[in-house]
Amino acid sequence: MTESTGRSDRNSTPTTDITVLGLGAMGSALVSALLDAGRSVTVWNRTPGRATDLVARGADAADSVREAVLASPVVVACLLKHSSVEETLGPVAAELRGRTLLNVTTTSPNEARQLAEWAGAHGVDYLDGAIMAVPAMIGSRVGQIFYSGSRAAYDALLPTLEVWATSEYHGEDAGRASLVDLAMLSGMYQMFTGFFHGAAMVASMGMSAVDFAARQAPFLAAMTEGLDGYAKVIDGGDYTVAGQQSLDFSDLTHIVRASEEEGVAPSPIAGVQALISEQIAAGHGSEGLARIYESLRSDA
Repeated sequence: MTESTGRSDRNSTPTTDITVLGLGAMGSALVSALLDAGRSVTVWNRTPGRATDLVARGADAADSVREAVLASPVVVACLLKHSSVEETLGPVAAELRGRTLLNVTTTSPNEARQLAEWAGAHGVDYLDGAIMAVPAMIGSRVGQIFYSGSRAAYDALLPTLEVWATSEYHGEDAGRASLVDLAMLSGMYQMFTGFFHGAAMVASMGMSAVDFAARQAPFLAAMTEGLDGYAKVIDGGDYTVAGQQSLDFSDLTHIVRASEEEGVAPSPIAGVQALISEQIAAGHGSEGLARIYESLRSDA
């Protein structure tokens, strides 16, 4: 990121409560909720025209990022990706000085830490946010947004953050919110992929995905009740606790074989079987299925 040149007007009096950079589906939802809550908002979007409806509801549209940043003491970045944040904010580093930057763009933990370091070097209070919600959930208590970074910024902004969704603070390390968010998404996407794989398997016998979903959804919902038990075993570190399904019993080669016999790529379930096989080969076949966690952990 580069630093802007020339005189900075960072001490000029802000005209609105908060600025939102980026008016995609999520950015627009964030602004809409703020307006509903009576906040004054300045908006900016790289592609002109997206602010029309929000301006009609009371938002101020800025012609440039610099103008948008100077309009408020708090700047929210809700952009496409990490590089978009760098490209957008780099030229206005001086204007950001003394302000609070809340980044809710999806980033990796290290990217969030990099932004926090950059912000700190330029006198900007940084808070990272990870949105666990779709745009329609913003403005309700249904969605969640995880935060990490400046505790002072989080505490000061909490009344505004609560306008959007349920807030949860994860500490001063700016990368923690992103890590929790992406870990949760990992579970979701692997669940969906498991459903897609199963639907592909039964398609060979003529069952529609809709029919399969009617059977799969209640089954998966029931199975999630076992997560708490698995979590307690993992945290306890004892995979020999009575009542667990053993790794030997959990051998999934028959599912892999059935998939291959139907001409369906077995890669989703084969990946799980590889983890099971690794632990069995290490002599843990009689221990519980949760033991595969040991093959996944960072210090494995």
